[in-house]
Amino acid sequence: MALFGNLFEKKNCAICSKELGIFGKTKISEGYLCKDCAGKLSPYFHGHRSATVEDIRGQLSYREANRADVATFHVTRALGNGTKVYLDEDRSKVIITNAQPSGWADRNPDVLDSSQITGCDYNVRESKTEIKRKNAEGEEVSYNPPRYDIDYDIYVTIYIDHPYVEQVEFRLNQSRIESNTSAEYRHAEAQAKEIREALTGIRAKQRAAAAPKRAVTCPHCLATTKPDANGCCEYCGSSLEGAL
Repeated sequence: MALFGNLFEKKNCAICSKELGIFGKTKISEGYLCKDCAGKLSPYFHGHRSATVEDIRGQLSYREANRADVATFHVTRALGNGTKVYLDEDRSKVIITNAQPSGWADRNPDVLDSSQITGCDYNVRESKTEIKRKNAEGEEVSYNPPRYDIDYDIYVTIYIDHPYVEQVEFRLNQSRIESNTSAEYRHAEAQAKEIREALTGIRAKQRAAAAPKRAVTCPHCLATTKPDANGCCEYCGSSLEGAL
Protein backbone atom coordinates (compact mmCIF):
# COMPACT_ATOMS: atom_id res chain seq x y z
CA MET A 1 0.00 0.00 0.00
CA ALA A 2 2.87 2.37 0.81
CA LEU A 3 4.22 1.97 -2.71
CA PHE A 4 0.91 2.98 -4.32
CA GLY A 5 0.45 5.69 -1.69
CA ASN A 6 3.71 7.34 -2.77
CA LEU A 7 2.77 6.90 -6.43
CA PHE A 8 -0.49 8.84 -6.09
CA GLU A 9 0.79 11.35 -3.54
CA LYS A 10 0.45 14.91 -4.79
CA LYS A 11 3.69 16.47 -6.01
CA ASN A 12 4.56 20.01 -7.04
CA CYS A 13 7.16 21.41 -9.42
CA ALA A 14 10.29 22.34 -7.47
CA ILE A 15 10.59 25.57 -9.50
CA CYS A 16 7.13 27.00 -10.14
CA SER A 17 5.13 24.95 -7.57
CA LYS A 18 2.65 23.77 -10.20
CA GLU A 19 0.81 20.62 -9.14
CA LEU A 20 2.06 17.61 -11.09
CA GLY A 21 0.19 14.64 -12.45
CA ILE A 22 1.39 11.04 -12.47
CA PHE A 23 3.00 11.48 -15.89
CA GLY A 24 4.85 14.30 -17.67
CA LYS A 25 7.25 15.25 -14.88
CA THR A 26 11.05 15.19 -14.79
CA LYS A 27 12.97 13.87 -11.76
CA ILE A 28 15.76 15.98 -10.26
CA SER A 29 17.75 15.33 -7.08
CA GLU A 30 15.41 17.37 -4.89
CA GLY A 31 12.04 16.67 -6.42
CA TYR A 32 10.42 17.08 -9.83
CA LEU A 33 10.05 19.58 -12.65
CA CYS A 34 6.87 20.24 -14.58
CA LYS A 35 6.88 19.89 -18.35
CA ASP A 36 7.06 23.67 -18.85
CA CYS A 37 10.08 24.22 -16.60
CA ALA A 38 11.91 21.18 -17.96
CA GLY A 39 11.23 22.42 -21.50
CA LYS A 40 13.07 25.67 -20.80
CA LEU A 41 16.34 23.86 -20.09
CA SER A 42 19.00 23.24 -22.72
CA PRO A 43 17.87 20.46 -25.09
CA TYR A 44 21.36 18.95 -24.70
CA PHE A 45 21.29 18.90 -20.88
CA HIS A 46 21.26 15.34 -19.49
CA GLY A 47 22.14 15.82 -15.82
CA HIS A 48 18.61 16.17 -14.46
CA ARG A 49 18.76 13.45 -11.80
CA SER A 50 21.87 14.89 -10.14
CA ALA A 51 20.78 18.54 -10.47
CA THR A 52 19.63 20.48 -7.41
CA VAL A 53 16.92 23.13 -7.36
CA GLU A 54 19.69 25.74 -7.21
CA ASP A 55 21.33 24.18 -10.29
CA ILE A 56 18.07 24.33 -12.23
CA ARG A 57 17.38 27.93 -11.22
CA GLY A 58 20.89 28.85 -12.34
CA GLN A 59 20.39 27.19 -15.70
CA LEU A 60 17.03 28.87 -16.22
CA SER A 61 18.66 32.26 -15.58
CA TYR A 62 21.38 31.41 -18.11
CA ARG A 63 18.77 30.26 -20.63
CA GLU A 64 16.87 33.53 -20.32
CA ALA A 65 20.08 35.55 -20.83
CA ASN A 66 20.87 33.31 -23.83
CA ARG A 67 17.93 34.85 -25.71
CA ALA A 68 19.90 38.08 -26.13
CA ASP A 69 22.79 36.12 -27.71
CA VAL A 70 20.35 34.39 -30.07
CA ALA A 71 18.92 37.77 -31.12
CA THR A 72 22.37 39.09 -32.10
CA PHE A 73 23.59 35.84 -33.72
CA HIS A 74 24.45 36.42 -37.39
CA VAL A 75 24.63 33.23 -39.47
CA THR A 76 27.60 33.25 -41.84
CA ARG A 77 27.60 29.49 -42.56
CA ALA A 78 25.07 26.68 -42.12
CA LEU A 79 26.28 23.07 -42.16
CA GLY A 80 24.46 19.75 -41.93
CA ASN A 81 21.02 18.36 -42.74
CA GLY A 82 18.32 17.76 -40.09
CA THR A 83 20.52 18.93 -37.22
CA LYS A 84 22.42 21.99 -38.35
CA VAL A 85 25.57 23.74 -37.16
CA TYR A 86 25.23 27.49 -37.58
CA LEU A 87 28.38 29.61 -37.46
CA ASP A 88 28.73 33.30 -36.66
CA GLU A 89 32.34 33.53 -37.82
CA ASP A 90 32.58 37.27 -37.17
CA ARG A 91 31.99 36.71 -33.43
CA SER A 92 33.33 33.13 -33.20
CA LYS A 93 29.94 31.81 -32.04
CA VAL A 94 28.24 28.48 -32.76
CA ILE A 95 24.67 27.17 -32.56
CA ILE A 96 23.74 23.49 -32.90
CA THR A 97 20.03 22.83 -33.36
CA ASN A 98 17.59 20.41 -34.97
CA ALA A 99 14.91 23.10 -35.26
CA GLN A 100 13.59 24.07 -38.67
CA PRO A 101 15.63 26.83 -40.39
CA SER A 102 12.64 29.17 -40.32
CA GLY A 103 12.08 28.84 -36.58
CA TRP A 104 15.32 27.95 -34.83
CA ALA A 105 15.59 31.33 -33.06
CA ASP A 106 12.25 30.73 -31.32
CA ARG A 107 13.68 27.55 -29.76
CA ASN A 108 16.36 29.59 -27.91
CA PRO A 109 19.26 27.29 -28.90
CA ASP A 110 22.44 27.49 -26.82
CA VAL A 111 24.88 30.05 -28.24
CA LEU A 112 28.37 28.63 -27.74
CA ASP A 113 31.68 30.41 -27.94
CA SER A 114 34.11 28.60 -30.21
CA SER A 115 36.57 28.39 -27.30
CA GLN A 116 34.03 26.13 -25.54
CA ILE A 117 34.26 23.54 -28.30
CA THR A 118 37.07 21.22 -27.26
CA GLY A 119 36.82 18.72 -30.10
CA CYS A 120 34.77 17.35 -32.97
CA ASP A 121 34.82 13.99 -34.69
CA TYR A 122 32.62 11.65 -36.69
CA ASN A 123 32.16 7.90 -36.87
CA VAL A 124 30.43 5.42 -39.15
CA ARG A 125 28.09 2.90 -37.52
CA GLU A 126 27.12 -0.33 -39.23
CA SER A 127 23.79 -2.11 -38.79
CA LYS A 128 24.02 -5.78 -39.81
CA THR A 129 21.00 -7.95 -40.61
CA GLU A 130 21.65 -11.58 -41.49
CA ILE A 131 20.25 -12.74 -44.81
CA LYS A 132 18.84 -16.26 -44.62
CA ARG A 133 17.55 -18.81 -47.12
CA LYS A 134 14.87 -21.50 -46.95
CA ASN A 135 15.94 -25.15 -46.98
CA ALA A 136 14.06 -28.05 -48.53
CA GLU A 137 11.75 -28.20 -45.50
CA GLY A 138 10.86 -24.52 -45.84
CA GLU A 139 12.86 -23.49 -42.76
CA GLU A 140 14.98 -20.36 -42.69
CA VAL A 141 18.64 -21.22 -42.31
CA SER A 142 21.93 -19.35 -42.58
CA TYR A 143 24.10 -19.36 -45.64
CA ASN A 144 27.56 -20.90 -45.28
CA PRO A 145 29.38 -18.61 -44.76
CA PRO A 146 26.69 -16.27 -43.31
CA ARG A 147 25.57 -13.35 -45.46
CA TYR A 148 24.58 -9.93 -44.14
CA ASP A 149 22.76 -6.84 -45.32
CA ILE A 150 24.75 -3.87 -43.98
CA ASP A 151 23.41 -0.31 -43.60
CA TYR A 152 25.43 2.72 -42.55
CA ASP A 153 24.86 5.80 -40.38
CA ILE A 154 27.33 8.67 -40.00
CA TYR A 155 27.32 10.46 -36.66
CA VAL A 156 29.04 13.70 -35.64
CA THR A 157 30.08 14.19 -32.00
CA ILE A 158 30.95 17.67 -30.73
CA TYR A 159 32.68 17.91 -27.33
CA ILE A 160 31.89 21.02 -25.31
CA ASP A 161 33.24 22.70 -22.17
CA HIS A 162 30.02 24.28 -20.90
CA PRO A 163 28.27 24.32 -17.50
CA TYR A 164 25.19 22.52 -18.87
CA VAL A 165 26.27 20.81 -22.10
CA GLU A 166 29.05 18.22 -22.30
CA GLN A 167 28.59 16.97 -25.83
CA VAL A 168 26.20 16.97 -28.76
CA GLU A 169 25.83 13.95 -31.02
CA PHE A 170 23.65 13.72 -34.11
CA ARG A 171 23.19 11.65 -37.26
CA LEU A 172 23.95 13.37 -40.56
CA ASN A 173 22.09 11.11 -42.99
CA GLN A 174 18.30 11.39 -43.01
CA SER A 175 17.78 7.67 -43.69
CA ARG A 176 20.08 4.68 -43.45
CA ILE A 177 22.65 4.38 -46.22
CA GLU A 178 22.70 1.03 -48.02
CA SER A 179 26.20 1.16 -49.49
CA ASN A 180 29.49 2.68 -48.35
CA THR A 181 30.36 3.36 -51.99
CA SER A 182 27.15 5.28 -52.76
CA ALA A 183 26.79 8.99 -53.47
CA GLU A 184 24.71 9.31 -50.27
CA TYR A 185 27.57 7.89 -48.19
CA ARG A 186 30.18 10.16 -49.79
CA HIS A 187 27.94 13.20 -49.33
CA ALA A 188 27.30 12.49 -45.63
CA GLU A 189 30.98 11.82 -44.96
CA ALA A 190 31.96 15.04 -46.76
CA GLN A 191 29.49 16.97 -44.60
CA ALA A 192 30.93 15.39 -41.45
CA LYS A 193 34.45 16.43 -42.45
CA GLU A 194 33.26 19.93 -43.31
CA ILE A 195 31.67 20.35 -39.87
CA ARG A 196 34.79 19.04 -38.14
CA GLU A 197 37.10 21.30 -40.10
CA ALA A 198 34.87 24.34 -39.60
CA LEU A 199 34.61 23.91 -35.83
CA THR A 200 38.29 23.18 -35.31
CA GLY A 201 39.23 25.94 -37.76
CA ILE A 202 37.19 28.69 -36.12
CA ARG A 203 38.71 27.82 -32.75
CA ALA A 204 42.25 27.78 -34.19
CA LYS A 205 41.60 31.20 -35.73
CA GLN A 206 40.44 32.52 -32.36
CA ARG A 207 43.57 31.19 -30.63
CA ALA A 208 45.78 32.69 -33.32
CA ALA A 209 44.09 36.07 -32.94
CA ALA A 210 44.72 35.99 -29.19
CA ALA A 211 48.36 34.95 -29.53
CA PRO A 212 51.09 37.62 -29.27
CA LYS A 213 52.00 38.99 -32.69
CA ARG A 214 55.60 39.16 -33.87
CA ALA A 215 56.90 41.45 -36.58
CA VAL A 216 57.67 39.85 -39.96
CA THR A 217 58.64 41.11 -43.41
CA CYS A 218 55.74 41.10 -45.85
CA PRO A 219 56.81 39.14 -48.98
CA HIS A 220 54.63 41.40 -51.14
CA CYS A 221 55.34 45.01 -50.07
CA LEU A 222 58.51 44.21 -48.01
CA ALA A 223 57.23 46.28 -45.08
CA THR A 224 57.94 45.20 -41.52
CA THR A 225 54.49 44.40 -40.19
CA LYS A 226 52.52 42.43 -37.65
CA PRO A 227 49.72 40.18 -38.98
CA ASP A 228 46.15 41.33 -38.51
CA ALA A 229 43.31 39.05 -37.29
CA ASN A 230 43.18 37.39 -40.73
CA GLY A 231 46.94 36.81 -40.93
CA CYS A 232 47.43 39.61 -43.47
CA CYS A 233 49.81 42.54 -43.82
CA GLU A 234 48.54 45.65 -42.05
CA TYR A 235 49.85 47.84 -44.90
CA CYS A 236 49.05 46.11 -48.22
CA GLY A 237 46.50 43.57 -46.98
CA SER A 238 48.27 40.60 -48.59
CA SER A 239 48.44 37.20 -46.91
CA LEU A 240 51.48 36.64 -44.72
CA GLU A 241 51.29 32.86 -45.09
CA GLY A 242 54.79 31.51 -45.27
CA ALA A 243 56.28 34.52 -43.50
CA LEU A 244 54.83 33.68 -40.08
